[in-house]
Order: sequence, then structure tokens, then C-alpha cells
Amino acid sequence: MNRFCPRILFAIVAGFLAASAAYAGTVHGTVINRTTGKPAQDIPLTLLNPTAGMVEVGSSKSDAQGQFSVTSDAIGMGPILIRATYKDNSFNTFLPPGRLEVDVDIYETSKDPKSITPDSHIIIFQPSGDKLIGAEEYHVQNSSNPPVAYFRSEGNFDFAIPDGATLQQVSTISSLGMAVPQASIDKGKGRYAIAYPFRPGETSIRLSYELAYPGNAANVKLPATYGGLKMLVVAPPGVSVGGDGLKSAGEEQGMMVYTHDPLAAKASLLVQLSGIGNAQAADAGGAQGQQGGQEGNSRTESENIQAAPGRLDDLKWPLMIGLAALFALGAVMLSRKQVVVAAGPAGELEDAPVAPRKASAKAGKPTPAASASSIAEVNAQVGASLDALKETIFRLELRKQAGTISEEEYARERARVEKLLRDLVQG
Repeated sequence: MNRFCPRILFAIVAGFLAASAAYAGTVHGTVINRTTGKPAQDIPLTLLNPTAGMVEVGSSKSDAQGQFSVTSDAIGMGPILIRATYKDNSFNTFLPPGRLEVDVDIYETSKDPKSITPDSHIIIFQPSGDKLIGAEEYHVQNSSNPPVAYFRSEGNFDFAIPDGATLQQVSTISSLGMAVPQASIDKGKGRYAIAYPFRPGETSIRLSYELAYPGNAANVKLPATYGGLKMLVVAPPGVSVGGDGLKSAGEEQGMMVYTHDPLAAKASLLVQLSGIGNAQAADAGGAQGQQGGQEGNSRTESENIQAAPGRLDDLKWPLMIGLAALFALGAVMLSRKQVVVAAGPAGELEDAPVAPRKASAKAGKPTPAASASSIAEVNAQVGASLDALKETIFRLELRKQAGTISEEEYARERARVEKLLRDLVQG
């Protein structure tokens, strides 16, 4: 009799987990026009699962009081992206796991380029065999008053990549820390643009490209689209970095950081790079990036519990291979759907991959296989969220190094990220 007790206990636990996973959660919220300060009615809403290729998991529309309600199996099981469409623009709101109430913000739009102010430019290099991966990030501030979103359908943020580089991906990151792929508008001669509604607050534009790296050396000419931006050049230990005006700022989170005085608009900086970097750190960083970024990657529950604190306390996250892995993941996601730059208003997430069918909202009969699948799915989502938090912390440290964030803002953002971490680990 006793030998059957563990089996019975396992069956009960497995059934409970499967039933919990299958139980449809309901999110309630209010759509608010932050430009007018009033609730907004008749706003279409789409719920997307960012950990499953942006599959649509629910939809709704706000009522006369701006309120909405959506029920879906995916709610509560992992992060959800809520897309509100207003005047041909999409505004995203992040719904973390376990949260069932949320305000969705929309804005009136402006075409005035003075609505945004780029203030910093971070360039990260990582050798990869005979290729050199470049990852750049622009930090942009929208301080408009009254608050409006800045948008132009023909492109409202320009950037340029080095001569001979091949653009891989462009994405935007709001203060929520979630990267969303964007379609690029090719303007020729290495110049590009995106059409994206910059909402009030902070937004980062991230792009990646590849360059030839013959003999583990390259001279890279970095063009400046905007003048007066604080610059940081980052590379792994073991890569020699040189250039007129570059100054070593020491090591930050396991990466070598170099500063440069702001360039004038349309000026350029020639950077000489050589070496392959710290191979051991690269392998570790790559493994972490791949582990957190690949869809469907599964870990056991015990591995998650043991690994989570160590992975986040070890903020070295060396080589920013996590960045490269995320870019690679985004490229794979984009390849699933043809990206077309629309002639009309593009809006955020127009080019984001969306699966053609909705996830079913009906709960099936719990089975042990469903239970194991649910556990693996939750573990994969938690892992992806942990890696996203690491990336947010790394970017926060770089902004502090660049001097584009005050000590008060840094402390506030750090506290916010740490709270998200505690909530995630406890959940």
C-alpha cells in the first residue's frame, strides 16, 4: 500500500498543476488617453504572448468608460503584451505574470521632431569568428507637455551603420524593458529610419549588424546621425580598442568601457579593433543568452530555483552575448513573417511576428503530459524574464556610466527592477 502513496501524490500534484495551467485568467483594465487625461472608448485591444512568437491570445474593445476585460488561458502564466490601436498607431502595455489589473495608455500624436531628444549612443562590439557583431543603442527622451507621442509614417528616427556592415535587426525598448522588433526603412548608403510612435518617457532604439573581421582585426567608421550625444564604446576583455579621443573608463559588468566626447551631427569616429576577446567568458555569456532566449527551451524546476539567484547576482553577463542572442532570436522571429514597410502609418509592432491563429481559451482534461508541458513552459518563461531583467540592469549601469541618468533616477529604476526580480522569484 505504501508504495502506491508516492504515485498517488504525484498524480494529485500533476493534476493540480495542469488544472492551474489550464485555468483561464481574466485581466481587467482601463484605456486612458494620457494627452487628455480621460478614459478612451472603442479602442481595439489585442493580447500577445511575447514568449511564444507574439501569438495572439485574446482581444477586446474598451467601453464608454474606457474599461475592458479579457479572459485567456495565457493570462497569469507569463508576460503578456497588450496592444492598443489608436489612430493607426499601436501603444503597448506590459502585463507581468500574476497581475490581473492594468491601465493601458494611449496618446495623441505630434509630427514635431522637437518632441524627442536623443541623449546617448552606446556601441558594443563582439568578435564572432570571421565576423564582427556590432550592437548599438540610442537613448531617447520624450518630455513633451502636454504629453504626446511623436510619430511620422515616413520615418521619425534616423540612424546609420558603418560602411560595409549588414543590418540584422532593429528593435525599440520602452521603460518596461521589453524589446519589440521594428521594420527598417532603407534610405540608401547605410542610412536607415524607423517609423515608431515615441511615447512620453524613455525609449531605446537598438540595432545590430555584422561586419567582416578578417585576421581578427577591423577599422570601423561610426557615423553620427545626431550631434551632441554622449558616447560609450564597449568591448569584451581581450579585444584591443583604439581611436582618436577614446578614453578608457575601466571595466563595467565584465566589459571594457571607453568614452568619447560627443560628436557633431554627420561627423564620424574611426575605431580600430583587434583580437577575439575572452573565449571562456564568451562561451558562458553565449550559453546564458541562448538559454534565456530560445523558444521552447525547458529546464527542470529545481534547476530554476538554484540558478535564478546566481544568474542575477552575477551581473557580469560578460560579452553582451545576451544582446547578440536576442538579436539573433529576433531575426529568426522576423523570418517567420515577411516584413513590409507600409507606405501609410506604420505604428509600433506592425512588423512584429504574429501567429495566424488564436490560442484556445477552453481548458482540456489535465494529463501528466500536459502537466510536464506546463511546468516546462512556465520555467522557460521565467528564464526569459530573468534574462530580460539582467539586460535591463546592464543597460541601467551603462546609462549611469554615460552620465545620462541622475543618481535619484538610477536609485529609483534600480529599486523598480529589484522589486520585479523579487516578485518573479517569489512567483
